[in-house]
Amino acid sequence: MRNTIYIVLALASFVIAACNGKKEEQDFGKKQPETSASTAQTPAQKGQEIFEGKGTCTTCHKPNEKVVGPSLQNIATIYKQKGLSVAAFINEESKPVVDPALYETMKANFAITKMMTPEERLNLEAYIMSFAK
Repeated sequence: MRNTIYIVLALASFVIAACNGKKEEQDFGKKQPETSASTAQTPAQKGQEIFEGKGTCTTCHKPNEKVVGPSLQNIATIYKQKGLSVAAFINEESKPVVDPALYETMKANFAITKMMTPEERLNLEAYIMSFAK
């Protein structure tokens, strides 16, 4: 009887050990992630993610309406007409041109934008400039 218990315990340990090992997942019928260039994001799409995410820009700016700050359409149109860089402004390398009276309010956000990489600021600019008329 004792031998039977040891055999059962040994088999149970073997089965448990075999089941707890790393399983190779079968990919039959599962959609594979696309790796083609078609899944690559444009700078404007990356900028939109920043704008709506860590940039916290949606708190004050909307695409077509003034909230706390000017609309993206207004910003983009003025920057386009004047040939200026939004990225330079959010990095405090240029003066405000759209609504200078709101500059003090915007200054609080420069702590966020200055922590962005130059590429992220350019992506953010690409998104904003996509609203230019």
